[in-house]
Amino acid sequence: MLTREKAIEAIESAMAKQQYRAEGASFRDVMVRNRQVSLTVLGASAEVQPALEASLREALAPLGVETVHCRFRDEEAPAAAGGAQSAPAESAAPGGHAGAKADGPVQGHGADLASPLLSSSSGTTFIAVASGKGGVGKSTVTVNLAVALARKGKRVGIIDADIYGFSVPDMMGIEERPVVVNDRVIPIERYGVKVISMGFFVEDNSPIVWRGPMLGKMLRNFFQEIEWGELDYMLLDLPPGTGDVALDVHQIIPQSKEIIVTTPHATAAFVAARAGAMAIKTEHEIIGVVENMSYFVSKSGEKEYVFGRGGGGKLAETLHCDLLAQIPLGAPDNHPSEPDFSPSVYKVDSETGSLYLELAEGVIQRCGK
Repeated sequence: MLTREKAIEAIESAMAKQQYRAEGASFRDVMVRNRQVSLTVLGASAEVQPALEASLREALAPLGVETVHCRFRDEEAPAAAGGAQSAPAESAAPGGHAGAKADGPVQGHGADLASPLLSSSSGTTFIAVASGKGGVGKSTVTVNLAVALARKGKRVGIIDADIYGFSVPDMMGIEERPVVVNDRVIPIERYGVKVISMGFFVEDNSPIVWRGPMLGKMLRNFFQEIEWGELDYMLLDLPPGTGDVALDVHQIIPQSKEIIVTTPHATAAFVAARAGAMAIKTEHEIIGVVENMSYFVSKSGEKEYVFGRGGGGKLAETLHCDLLAQIPLGAPDNHPSEPDFSPSVYKVDSETGSLYLELAEGVIQRCGK
């Protein structure tokens, strides 16, 4: 089976020839999909490029590779976030070198990044969706809120910033991967929402084994290397808790707002309060609290409070904000045969879909849009 690791071994073997080593040629951005391999080659002169490309094709052919696409660059450029023809830089390659070393954390705020979204003239509202612990449905809320905002006519993007626990592509039923146009990664659009996720750049659901600085590096690439266009809202699905990525988001986007997701259970709300306290400490505005899995509607139409009651309201009171929505426990009534099937996006005319539209309207009002 063709894997990224085997492709990298073959590429290293091809580039080990003296004529390429003498030029100091190197490679990065290796991407494997089906029987195609793409990569960026750095430092190879125009004279050796045809021979080098032929050597790469010859080395990869025994692995079953049918197409090899090489991008030649004269010198090192910022690491690409990835795509169907590109992937994270070798120092940040998923499934590559576990525990690879990275540069230290980048200091400063979003103004230091070359991203139109983060410029002072950008009209984009950033909303980080956070939780204190995993399993409360934070990503489900992020995805459905984003779709609801798009249904309201807003231009919306999602950054799946849960680098270790990425799930947004799967939840939205996204099977394709981004492409690269003019050295810019084009995000996948689904339900009118532009999406970028670490999940696009990982083969075979491989685990991400990185230390903190690498996480911040990838998050910054999601701003710098992606062609987002103009957006009204950018939602960031944060990892649970108050770790490195949440801190990086607060540093990169000091103007971002925040939604805290919890379940009605008292313990979940107690833990979620820490995420809210972090937002307050870093002077981020908390828009409100979403209580997920609030109740279960039985066949008789009765509400059953499986996880207790009151956690969301108590958390909102603690954080001095509003309880924006109470979303019931359940799953969308979607079928794989439907052309727009996704496992987690509720239909616009469903009861829960209507609740998300109400949530979107509340967010729009609170954001002054």
